[in-house]
Amino acid sequence: MEILNTFNLLVLTGVFLIYKWVNNKLNYWKSRGLQVSDISPLENLLNIIFARNSFADRGLELYTDFKSKGIEHGGFYILLKPFYMPINLDLVKSILQVDFQHFVDRGVYMDEKNDPLSAHLFSLTGKKWKNLRYKLTPTFTSGKMKMMFETVVDCTKGLHKLMDKTNGKEVDIKDVLGRFTTDIIGSCAFGIECNSLEDPKSIFRQKGKEFFEADLIRNAKFFMAFSFPQFMKTFNIAFIPRDISSFFMNLVKDTVEYREKNNVKRKDFMQLLIQLKNEGKLVDDEKMEAEKINEDENRITMNEITAQAFVFFQAGFETSSTTMTFCLYELARNKEIQKKLRTEIIQTLDRHGGKITYENVHEMTYLDQVINETLRKYPPLPNLNRICTKEYKIPGTDVILEKGMQVMIPVVGIHRDPEYYPDPDKFDPDRFTEENKKSRHHFSFIPFGEGPRICIALRFGVLQSKVGLIALLSKYEFSVNKKTVEPIQFKASSIVTAAEGEIWLDFKKIPEGN
Repeated sequence: MEILNTFNLLVLTGVFLIYKWVNNKLNYWKSRGLQVSDISPLENLLNIIFARNSFADRGLELYTDFKSKGIEHGGFYILLKPFYMPINLDLVKSILQVDFQHFVDRGVYMDEKNDPLSAHLFSLTGKKWKNLRYKLTPTFTSGKMKMMFETVVDCTKGLHKLMDKTNGKEVDIKDVLGRFTTDIIGSCAFGIECNSLEDPKSIFRQKGKEFFEADLIRNAKFFMAFSFPQFMKTFNIAFIPRDISSFFMNLVKDTVEYREKNNVKRKDFMQLLIQLKNEGKLVDDEKMEAEKINEDENRITMNEITAQAFVFFQAGFETSSTTMTFCLYELARNKEIQKKLRTEIIQTLDRHGGKITYENVHEMTYLDQVINETLRKYPPLPNLNRICTKEYKIPGTDVILEKGMQVMIPVVGIHRDPEYYPDPDKFDPDRFTEENKKSRHHFSFIPFGEGPRICIALRFGVLQSKVGLIALLSKYEFSVNKKTVEPIQFKASSIVTAAEGEIWLDFKKIPEGN
């Protein structure tokens, strides 16, 4: 009996200690004087693992919860892990730009040794990120964009061919544009003719879709990669599936070896990466020449080439295709806006002999407004991650963020806030006239992030989206097909903002001369 009583006492003591430990964990923010979201830690976890709502919906829900409380920042938990969320735009600016030295890293999973494709610019940390960012920045200058422009335009031929094949019937525009951007990125990043527009089952298209398809295990990996990256690294859990990793590693290796052996040069991103591998600089890089950069130190490795090409493909085809998809869907619902944009496109093309050129794309100011309004309503990454790399006192408060604290910037919440965008669900490109842009806080529009870690390829992403829209709207008129499920829901298993299911649009060819 005495042994039993002792055992019961030990069990009760253990339960009590666990309770105190959990309670202490869940009082982390309260003990620091910061309000906490009403959404429970367990609910946050289950929403992620079982994809009960989307990444965008979760960020918007948290932002709305804090905003309704009238507070400038707040804390929340996923399981027992605390996260910090700034609401006030000046705090967002401080984290992303002004005090960037405290938030250099994203705090997501990366393992150069066991998962080499994960060691790309998006996930790299500290000095490695800074050095690689410096090396890659010249590959996305205006001159380099012009160099790749014709490759982008060439892909519109296959787009027109596919649209004309359907003979004016309905089309799943989400699938079509996914194939279009796959062909662009395949060509610009890998120098490969993917032919996804002709063959929807092409290996490149399948590997791209496979990476973004999710199930319970994949959702758990997404959660671990963003919340507990060190756990994945410690237990050698690869984020990128081995077959996808092998496919891209072999593809890049074969491409580089073929070009070097046969002295093949193309006007694409891969050629620029090969230059950085062999020369340590781009041949026309005057800045590096002027600063006497050590070329040997500046060379990049084959693994670095592969990782950057992979993230360019991964981010480029999905985000640009979804942006164009959402844009055409909104234009199909708002015929007057579609008509106004088409008029600008056709008039601009007519002034340049009917050709899409790098210069005339940038003349289309209303197209720029339409793209920006699409990015406002449907930001490619609905939330941005940062990690506190050294202790930081939140400006104007007594709250201290400890080193290692994860921060979530609620992009979609900011973009859907009626304080900055009245009637935020309305699609209104006039929000982005020069006058209206100047009237708002600069950080009320951050679709590609901001500060030193702003998306390096944002100009290329916007450029290919504009070219795709010009190619389609100059020749076809769109309306929403009854098969499209409305209102549009965000895909729960996707970390980028994507629509659930197909987006079906009716279209008809515009007669020549109209």
